[in-house]
Amino acid sequence: MNILIVDDESLQRGLLAGFLAKQGHAVVEAASGEDALQRFMAEPVDLVLLDHRMPGMAGDEVLARMKERNPLVRVIMITAYGAVDTAVRAMQLGADDFLEKPVDLQLLLARIGAIEERLYIAGDAARVEAAIDTAALPVKLIAASPAMRHVLSLVLRAAPSPWTVLLQGETGTGKELIARLLHLLSPRKEQPFVALNCAAVPEGLFESELFGHEKGAFTGAINRRRGVFEQAHRGTLLLDEVGELPLPVQAKLLRSLQEQTIRRVGGEQPVPVDVRIVAATNRDLRQMAADGNFREDLYFRLNVIAIEIPPLRRRKEEIPELVRFFLAKFGSPAVLDDQAMQQLAKYHFPGNVRELEHILQRTVTLARSPQIGLRDLPPEIREYRGPVAEGDLVHRLAEVERQLLIEALERHQWVQTRAAADLGISERVLRYKMERLGITKKG
Repeated sequence: MNILIVDDESLQRGLLAGFLAKQGHAVVEAASGEDALQRFMAEPVDLVLLDHRMPGMAGDEVLARMKERNPLVRVIMITAYGAVDTAVRAMQLGADDFLEKPVDLQLLLARIGAIEERLYIAGDAARVEAAIDTAALPVKLIAASPAMRHVLSLVLRAAPSPWTVLLQGETGTGKELIARLLHLLSPRKEQPFVALNCAAVPEGLFESELFGHEKGAFTGAINRRRGVFEQAHRGTLLLDEVGELPLPVQAKLLRSLQEQTIRRVGGEQPVPVDVRIVAATNRDLRQMAADGNFREDLYFRLNVIAIEIPPLRRRKEEIPELVRFFLAKFGSPAVLDDQAMQQLAKYHFPGNVRELEHILQRTVTLARSPQIGLRDLPPEIREYRGPVAEGDLVHRLAEVERQLLIEALERHQWVQTRAAADLGISERVLRYKMERLGITKKG
């Protein structure tokens, strides 16, 4: 990473420059705001470590001018100890983070690592959006939130591989969309994409749906039929709601995955198949395996690359664009006013994106005018007040802190060391806060 260090104190600059250079970063130094702007324009800079209090041009002004020239530049403001108002103002101007003097070098390294990861993720998401033909997707791909950009980054890296991918997420989050995206970005994109909803298959027909059957294999089998494995040969097979597979079928599926062959119902000869498996579920397969309701060996076979699809309540910044997309999809001239949009954004959406689509269908159908206001929204939306509508400031802040911690833990699959680094706190502090706020991993 190319880092510009801006500080009028040569000792501080030298300390930071030497430390970061040893970590493999390319470092440029500037002793004043004016010098910093010249170097910023002359050399490629990914991150700026910017002292707030300097003679001449102060850090606030330097930050504002840098953001004017390159809104995407990342900035960590370095402030005097206890200067909370300064830090708040810097964040409002567009700083990504702030640190207090004297700078904790390990904390600085963790913050830089988090910013570097966000840069990688943003680049990966942009490559995904540029690489795909969005017309081939069932719905428009919208990834305005950090949570969804992280998903796209994982998809971009997983797609070229032949390994099985397990998509986990609540109902209505868009798991099939991500499965299709994996297919479109893979070397198999010109081959079939076949989806099987395991929850919709009668138990007695699972083997036939998966592996096909020979003529006369059972009553009603008047012709040979190819199962989804053969239909998806050389392509991608999505096993949606894979947690609904009966245990006897799970054993046969596992054998087929291991041997890369299938045997049709009523058939004697193995049939080789070349299929990339994507499995999707809204259930906790690990817990199901612990309870004896899902084969543990099959779970590990499916869980080679795991991708968690975040619920809509964790990516609410995407709601306005989703609203515009669905209204255009319906061919509706309706427009939501600011009050209606704000109230919609407060709602927790237990049914996720699918629920949002159905809410909009109902709303535009029953509204008396194309201008959708608060009164046009369904009662459960209109009257929703959120989980922290009441209570004093202390309780509200505690709820906000609790939500931030949970989101960080979910982003990092509940690995506390990584979540703590993302939040910029120690793992010990994170564990203390989790205990104080009653945060435990469900399941």
